[in-house]
Amino acid sequence: MKIDRWQELKQKLTNEADFSDIWLFYMDNFADHPEFTDLGKPAHNQYLNDVIHKTCQQMFGKKIKITNFLLIHIAEHKFFHAPFQVNGRIGGVIYFEDIKVGLLAVSADFPPTDAVKYSRFTEMMRLSKPNGNDLN
Repeated sequence: MKIDRWQELKQKLTNEADFSDIWLFYMDNFADHPEFTDLGKPAHNQYLNDVIHKTCQQMFGKKIKITNFLLIHIAEHKFFHAPFQVNGRIGGVIYFEDIKVGLLAVSADFPPTDAVKYSRFTEMMRLSKPNGNDLN
């Protein structure tokens, strides 16, 4: 995979206002290429698991069930990606752990149509409580 495509994806993920453009760039330049799908190893990430559940519940306004969540981590690029299903709807997630930004895409309808719901998310730092030893 060309490193410039990784950088372009990262830049689009942080700056692009049209989430469908980000997702289409990912699908066209990464997801459908065997050299990409052969990279990485299965992984678990509780943060991503929580984000997917909470965001999908907000998207659909009801309790949801996530199935077939197959998270892959590509350590060299600090990148996670996964397909999943939400109550039968097709979904996917991408996330760069170094910049802590990701994008979720889920089919808006069941059975699936061309309509897609998107959500960009950013991990917030968890600061420890002041303990009296802080310098600032």
